[in-house]
Formats: sequence, structure tokens, C-alpha cells
Amino acid sequence: MFCREFAEGRCHSCAHLAEPYPAQLETKQHSLQQLLEPFHPEVLLFPVASEEQGFRTKAKMVVSGSKDQPVLGILTDRTAVDLSACPLYPPSFAPAFALIKSFIQRAGLTPYQVEQKQGELKFVLLSQSQHSARFMLRFVLRSKNCLASIQKHLPWLQQQWPELEVCSVNVQPVHMAVLEGPEEVLLTLQDVLREELNDIPLYLTPQSFFQTNTAVAAALYATAKDWAEAIPGKRLWDLFCGIGGFGLHLARDNKWDLTGIEIAPKAIASATRSAAELALTGVTFQALDAAAFAKASTCAPDLLVVNPPRRGLGAALCQSVLALQPAWLMYSSCNPQSLASDLAMLSQDYQLSKVQLFDMFPHTDHAEVLTLLQRRPL
Repeated sequence: MFCREFAEGRCHSCAHLAEPYPAQLETKQHSLQQLLEPFHPEVLLFPVASEEQGFRTKAKMVVSGSKDQPVLGILTDRTAVDLSACPLYPPSFAPAFALIKSFIQRAGLTPYQVEQKQGELKFVLLSQSQHSARFMLRFVLRSKNCLASIQKHLPWLQQQWPELEVCSVNVQPVHMAVLEGPEEVLLTLQDVLREELNDIPLYLTPQSFFQTNTAVAAALYATAKDWAEAIPGKRLWDLFCGIGGFGLHLARDNKWDLTGIEIAPKAIASATRSAAELALTGVTFQALDAAAFAKASTCAPDLLVVNPPRRGLGAALCQSVLALQPAWLMYSSCNPQSLASDLAMLSQDYQLSKVQLFDMFPHTDHAEVLTLLQRRPL
């Protein structure tokens, strides 16, 4: 993949872009093997590769420049770098970014200046459904001062861009490196973007988490389903379930009675909607804290699926898992280091059965890792 910004030294986000992609995968696999060697995995499978470019279906763009000449991209050493032509994004993103820039000019949205603490528009967040090719657009503002102008000019943007399905404003008033705030103002009648992976419908709300690399995410969910097919039992928990990606895939054929736990009510509403569309029985999603749910429970599932944030499960939740003693544990991690820390606690009672790396983030050091653990005989 050729990137002009990388070649000319303006963007270093893809730190390993100069390295051939097969070599990148080999390095990641070797690092993972070394990291997990103390836990003696029974099977370390070959990594699942990504496309080298055009794989990012979600963009997080810092807005800089001026309202007359906005720049969408990153800030490095106080220099604005425009990434609207970044080859990591699908071809459909470039014309979308062009329309967004025109909209910023038309609506008079002043980019936020970090050092001066002035301006309004901080970020533009863009997602595309690979199923429908429709888009979700979010403006992250310092305040609601520009909200009326956005609402006034939004019909023009919708006319120019019929693929725009969902549009919202997020209010983030804090002068810190925080991407978004708690308040979201919906500007369109549609409030969700429908995605579909492996014939499973998933409904993305403006603030819901979803993988950046949709194709590799589909492979991750499909692999989890394949691994779960051979596991005996009926009771399944999916902690940190989000909009239901793992749980819905595993429960698709009604093999499992699923309980999905996620602290965000809107994510739970999306997961419940998908389950109803699939006519699944024995499926319940609840808006609860995953750690508190596990600690309060006395009856263990046969299979526990966890997909925690980058910090991992942590000592308290690992202790809850050890107390519950589910027969099988499937752990999907976006941070191999925190995964290893958790495995150091869990390995006293669990054997690491399978490990597979999913390369969600080519050209970087990041990796998604799926593991399967089996409880040791009592």
C-alpha cells in the first residue's frame, strides 16, 4: 500500500507500512507466541489476515484549519495533516469527506483550536455499513452554539448525500483528549445504522462500539461460533456484549440459552432488536455492569464469553470467574498485554486450549486475539 502522507513523513499512524504485510503478520504472531508461552496453549492457529488497504469502515477525524478551509485528519506537532485521501478507507469515504468539508464551510463551523481553547467543531466521526453502504455521521462540538446552524443546513447535505442515514451531534465541552461526551443530539429520523455480518443483523447507534475492520470482525464472530459448536452445554453468558455480535452469532441456531450483559442501555436495545428479528428463543439482554453481574451470580454458565475493553477483565472480575467456575471461557481481547495479565490469574484453574490472532489493524502493533479456555478437572 502506498501512502503519500507516510512517504513524506507527515503521518506515522501506520508505523509498519514500509514492512511487507506477510512479515508484519509473522512478527505479530511471534510476539503473541512469546507472550502466551507461559500458559502453554494447546493450539496456536495461523493469524487471520486483513486486506492491506480500504479496510477501515469507521473514521475518527480531528477537525482543524479554518471554517473556510477545514482539514480532516490528525494534528502532529501542531501541524494539521489532511487524511481525507487515506488509503486505509474504502473509496466511498473520499467523496463523503469532500461533502463534509463543504458542509462545514456552508454551516460556518469553526474548528476547535486546542491551544487557544477557541472554536466549536472538534471531531468528525464517520461510519459506513458494509451491508447497505449507508453512512452515519457525527459532529463532536464544544457546545451547542452551532447546533442551530447544523440543523439549518443539514437538508442540503442530505440532498447532496442520499446515502447519509444517521446524523447526530455529540457535545464534548471538556478541554482534554476525550473523544466524545455523554450528550448526543440526534438530527435525523433514523437513529441506527444497520449492519449485517454472517447473516446476523446488528444495529449501530451513534455511541455504540463496533469494530473498525468489518471484514475481520465477521471472521472473528464466525470463528467464535465454530469453536462453540463443539462445546457441550446450554447456558451461555456474553459479558461486555455491546450490540450483541458474539452472543447473537453463537445463539443463532438456538443451541444456547443466552444472557447478554452490557452497561449501555442503547446497545442492549440494539441487541434485543436483532434477537427479535432473528426470532431467537431463550435470549435475554440486560443493561447491567458486567463485573457486578458476575459477582452477584451463583449459578455458572456452561460457556462464558467475555470481550472486555483494553484494560482487560482485571483482578476482581477474574476472581468472580474463578469463583463461578464455568466449564469453558472464550475471551476476545483487543490488548494482548492485558489478556496475558488476566491469564496469569485464570490459568490456576483453566487450561488455554486455542488461540488465534485476528489482524484488525494492519501496519500497526495492535491485534485482536481470540482464546478458548477449559476448566481443569477439579
